[in-house]
Amino acid sequence: MVLEKGQSEFLNPTTILNGLGLKSNMLAAEFGCGSGGFAIPLANILEDGFVFAIDIQTAPLSALKSKAISERVNNIRIVHSDLEKSRGSSLSDLYLDLVLIPNLLFQVADKRVIISEAIRILKKRGKLAIIDWSPSALQGPEGNRVSPEDIKTLCLDLGLDLEKEISAGKYHYCLVFIKK
Repeated sequence: MVLEKGQSEFLNPTTILNGLGLKSNMLAAEFGCGSGGFAIPLANILEDGFVFAIDIQTAPLSALKSKAISERVNNIRIVHSDLEKSRGSSLSDLYLDLVLIPNLLFQVADKRVIISEAIRILKKRGKLAIIDWSPSALQGPEGNRVSPEDIKTLCLDLGLDLEKEISAGKYHYCLVFIKK
């Protein structure tokens, strides 16, 4: 993979977010947000919009809350929820313009339920960006990585259209889908 000038070999949230064609008033969610690796930069871009930062682990959510306060980011709502359950995000149907799923799918047994939840809450023509560990990456978690081809097959099967792929550094891939 050839990296563009200024692009890091490691995952850079701002580079990926800049490739999504975001508008400042969008409503978005980060699934499996942890301490907000994407949520904070996303909230800064969506200055007239809103970000739902969703995770099942309370400690990272607490860290994200503190970070958002210290950085004066006021357009984030912390949501403690289990995305592997039906309607796990607790958000309304057809509500969001964008759902990000970064570095989460390798950790879950049923990837279909997570992606289906994203589809449920996305508006028509909403975007789903899936960022995960490349199966061939020499760094990162050892097991359960999911290939971009498997994600494409699953998402196409669930009725999404592949919009584009965004270079996500040496160790990750990013696939962007559109809800029909």
